[in-house]
Amino acid sequence: MVETTKEPAGIHGPMYTPGADGYDGERIGFQLLDPHRPALIVGATSADDVRAAVAYAAARRTPVAVQASGHGLAAPTDGVLISTRRMNGVRVDSRARTARVEAGATWGRVIEEAAPHGLAPLSGSFPGVGAISYTLGGGVGLLARRYGFAADHVRRFDLVTMDGRPRQVTADRDPDLFWALRGGGGNFGVVTGMEIDLVPVTRIYGGGLAFDAERVPDVLDAWRRWTAAVPEEMTSAASMVPYPDLPVLPEPLRGRHVAQIQISYAGPAEEGRSLVEPLRALGPCLRDTLRELPYTESGTVFDEPDRPHGYRSDNLLLRDLDPGALAELTKAAGPAAPVMCVVGVRHLGGALARPPRTSGAVGHRDAAYSLGILSPAEPGEEETVRAVHRDALAPFAGHTLGRSLNFSFGPLDPDQVRSAFAPEDFRRLTELRARYDPYGLLQANHSIPLAT
Repeated sequence: MVETTKEPAGIHGPMYTPGADGYDGERIGFQLLDPHRPALIVGATSADDVRAAVAYAAARRTPVAVQASGHGLAAPTDGVLISTRRMNGVRVDSRARTARVEAGATWGRVIEEAAPHGLAPLSGSFPGVGAISYTLGGGVGLLARRYGFAADHVRRFDLVTMDGRPRQVTADRDPDLFWALRGGGGNFGVVTGMEIDLVPVTRIYGGGLAFDAERVPDVLDAWRRWTAAVPEEMTSAASMVPYPDLPVLPEPLRGRHVAQIQISYAGPAEEGRSLVEPLRALGPCLRDTLRELPYTESGTVFDEPDRPHGYRSDNLLLRDLDPGALAELTKAAGPAAPVMCVVGVRHLGGALARPPRTSGAVGHRDAAYSLGILSPAEPGEEETVRAVHRDALAPFAGHTLGRSLNFSFGPLDPDQVRSAFAPEDFRRLTELRARYDPYGLLQANHSIPLAT
């Protein structure tokens, strides 16, 4: 553990050291596997608290990590942890269609503040995720094919670089840093706030269709064929989940290998209903939750678990989905797998494939699909989980472009991080990391190395 000689001055939020009351509650986030074990936690309440914490760590050459909701934790720190959960303010400008979002705000909070103005953010599938960490990795959400990456819609970042200096980063003031922050992850400083575009969406046609994979075995391939002709207003995904036979689970899904299709259509409900009819015709549904719903209920589309747990995942960005590989995946990640595997495939393209007006570091815009596999994990199970994931994804190697930082939950080696970007962009990111964090103190979820 890193030694600290005294607590930093000028901080108004609470501070915790190991053994103190509140220490464990502050350091543990949504991801329970291998949490942070910092020598000091700073419960930041303002950008001034963040500046003081960064300056304190920099003076001692102590590693720094940042945590809001704690979903994407990959590398725990033993240095200084800046907890931003108290910085959860959101301010909407309805005339400009923008929102000012503080470091610890979740997408649920942004959705709630934007809705009364007839607006919505480009939020993800789970409202409990931190808006800023999600956006720094690119951000592929429920409106992605219609509006693109969340990172493409950031107007300004408020940033504290590792010299303790506050910056307002825009395309005009600091174009290199602005480019890097839009898709390069949390590698270049501590973001204390951002200004983002909002879009005029109040309702979507969305929800899910669930099938028994044994009775309707070709759901993934049928969905793949269906995605070839849908409009950009349609953002969708398909998943495979082996549900255990437990009484706490919905009876129709209990004890089944369930294939699910998630739908988010940013257009008239009647059009949405018509578009999904071929999917409804695939076979008998275990559950059908498709309906017109307010965007404030968008979290019900994927209906993801909201209780903290330990997990690991892997992800591939693909130029295409091979039907034979999908069939192998269904078996390799099915109920007979050594660990429980949740498979998720997201349809990309549309606005995601078009370059934004101001360029950003998001990689592999030409990917047609994102394929992820996630497993619950306990300490000591990580090697087994990694081996199962590696074998399940191996058939897709011929169509792989790289990885998405947003959907890679767990440590990535340098080559895996490199695969998230075009080679020239990765080189540029390493140079910017060396410029703004020359001692490599910032411990991002997926760390970009310093150029030598």
